[in-house]
Amino acid sequence: MDKGKAVMGSGRRWAVDFTDNSTTPSSRDIPDPPGFYRTSQDQDDSAVTKQKKDAEANWKSQKAWEVAQAPFKNLLMMGFMMWMAGNTVHLFSIGITFSALWQPIGALQGVGKVFEPYKDSKVDLLAPKLVFIALNIGGLALGIWKLNTLGLLPTHVSDWVSSLPPAKEVEYSGGIPLR
Repeated sequence: MDKGKAVMGSGRRWAVDFTDNSTTPSSRDIPDPPGFYRTSQDQDDSAVTKQKKDAEANWKSQKAWEVAQAPFKNLLMMGFMMWMAGNTVHLFSIGITFSALWQPIGALQGVGKVFEPYKDSKVDLLAPKLVFIALNIGGLALGIWKLNTLGLLPTHVSDWVSSLPPAKEVEYSGGIPLR
């Protein structure tokens, strides 16, 4: 049967037989050109694969550090919002303060999930995780400080025992006392 001709007895009208029964030399019989070695290509592939893995590990490390430093931006924004809310107890200042407390608590609970995409045997995640935790603890401390400035933390003995007089205020406003 000639090469590329339809197969007659197969029952199909357009069936083609691609088997090579010719006596002409094929590309497998032609020797490689001078300077070309098939083993060197395999070594190049392994070097390229190693470079890709190193580049991926480097990228994962950079992204892990970006994620670790992200709470710093939130800390600055939350500090500005708390400053804008003032030191009086009202709905906006309490909402901002509890948001400043809730966000770091939620972030600290999900540290493993946050850094899960960056896990790799070549990437050390301990330092980024510690920075992430430290910045979130700083955000939590900022929220607790705001609670204290609002007077919502029990910091004096009279806050716990009702029979004791309240602490004297150290801040006075100006003006003439009314009698």
